Amino acid sequence: MQFERTGIILFTYNYDACVAFYTEILGLPVLFTKDEGDTQLTCCEYSGAYLMIETGAPEGCYRKSMAQNPTKLRFNVDDVETAAKKLEAKGIKLERGVYAWGTIANFVDPDGNLCSLRDQKTFGVETAS
Repeated sequence: MQFERTGIILFTYNYDACVAFYTEILGLPVLFTKDEGDTQLTCCEYSGAYLMIETGAPEGCYRKSMAQNPTKLRFNVDDVETAAKKLEAKGIKLERGVYAWGTIANFVDPDGNLCSLRDQKTFGVETAS
């Protein structure tokens, strides 16, 4: 099977806040938007894929549990600490972690969906066990 494009559809309760978060805070470029009565969506470029932010999710919490949403949106960056400081300057709270396999900084969007920065240089590099 050959796929033409891949993407993620993220149903949100706080649609406007999530669109602002992904486009203004994280800087994802908008590909297109649609407003069709009860349904609103904004589709963003997501490093060769797309992230479609859409209305329709139930009200969430600050950080959804794995049972509520067993997904994490990952953003690989050159330098996690530099990227984390830029997000903190915009009011985003992060939890950092340094592991044998790489460095991460977790944060949540306005709907409580887990997101993470990860260092690109060690992505896919094998570590000794």
